[in-house]
Amino acid sequence: MSARDTALSVLIACRRNGAWSDAALKQQLAKDRLDRRDAALATRLCASVLQNRLLLDEWISRYLKGKLSALQPVVLDVLRLAVCQLRFFDKLPPSAVVDEAVNQTKRLANPRAAGLVNGLLRAMLRDPSRLTLPEDLFIRYSHPRELVELLRENLGEEDLEALLACHNQAPAVYAQVNTLRTDGATLAAAFRAEGMEAEPHPWLPDCLLLSGGGVEQSAAFREGLFYVQDPAARLAVLALDPKPGDRVLDCCAAPGGKSFAAAIAMQNKGEITACDIHPHKLSLITAGAERLGICGLSVREQDASKPNPEWEGKFDRIIADVPCSGLGVIRKKPDIRYKALAPMEQLPELQRRILEAQASHLRPGGTLVYSTCTILRRENEAVVEAFLRDHPEFSPAAMELPGLGQIADGRKTLLPCREGTDGFFFAKLIKRND
Repeated sequence: MSARDTALSVLIACRRNGAWSDAALKQQLAKDRLDRRDAALATRLCASVLQNRLLLDEWISRYLKGKLSALQPVVLDVLRLAVCQLRFFDKLPPSAVVDEAVNQTKRLANPRAAGLVNGLLRAMLRDPSRLTLPEDLFIRYSHPRELVELLRENLGEEDLEALLACHNQAPAVYAQVNTLRTDGATLAAAFRAEGMEAEPHPWLPDCLLLSGGGVEQSAAFREGLFYVQDPAARLAVLALDPKPGDRVLDCCAAPGGKSFAAAIAMQNKGEITACDIHPHKLSLITAGAERLGICGLSVREQDASKPNPEWEGKFDRIIADVPCSGLGVIRKKPDIRYKALAPMEQLPELQRRILEAQASHLRPGGTLVYSTCTILRRENEAVVEAFLRDHPEFSPAAMELPGLGQIADGRKTLLPCREGTDGFFFAKLIKRND
């Protein structure tokens, strides 16, 4: 099984079953048992096709005699993958790309379609003059027009094109140092010994930027010396500022990164309750905590939108990283951009219910951080402002964070094109003692 075949299988699964590409890719890689290099190539191919799908379709249509909609879906999948390689993977021999695409078409479609694929790709190689970038941002950066307009409405023009371009770049991988067991310099040396590059993050302490692949297959991972987490999520925990001995609630905890960050900040002294509504995710949190040597962390199946009377006023600090549209992590999940937007309009109601429920669990004088991995105001500022209007006992709290400085109003939106993190929002709220 080749990397191209694996990538094509994932793209077909995403189209046929509405599967998320990261889950489909993980399943297909396990099935095909590619070596490290081919697995990395298959991963890059899948991401690149999804990141550029609308642009690839535009280019294909310029060389196609008929309509794009008349193509057999699997033939379009093959063409997208091949054109992507020809345009964005200059180290792959063009002749090999064409031959593989023709063979894939013969196996999955028919000989006549194979002739079409061969002719179109060779015409593209002979005359690449039609492979120019369109003016329309939504095609140039392969974001549906409705999504581009929504992002424009929330960001304005200044950051829009930079954000769209950033969504089509490969996201960095960050290792947060488990200071319960090691330090940054020692961990970086361990990575380099395994053939990976590791550099200190420019402004976030105890964070390494990784390259070289195979991060979770490394000895350092097995030994619990780090966990993978974007700097944005760690900043939300730094905003929470958990202290040794605190009682902390992570009400939407899976896959556990914020609970781990809190435990490490607390020096393994205190209590953390990590909750999720999905029971199977709780075992992942427990396994992660055991790998990292974290003590005092318990898991609980809990619907975050419903208050638990047993917990009223119990916790010193609560992090509510609520379900959201995910439009801040398009770099990591490129297929989010193609999902229907209408269902996302219902999310603020759920987010508000979660914030209301978790507020009851906080003791007077305690701190609550509300966070999302989206950049939409209706899921961020609007939810927090509505909550504050109804809860005068809460007020925003100023915070000072690495790389961001003083944030007087207690809320911050991060952008990948500006801060280099995931698109992310968090707000710090204090419950008055009186």
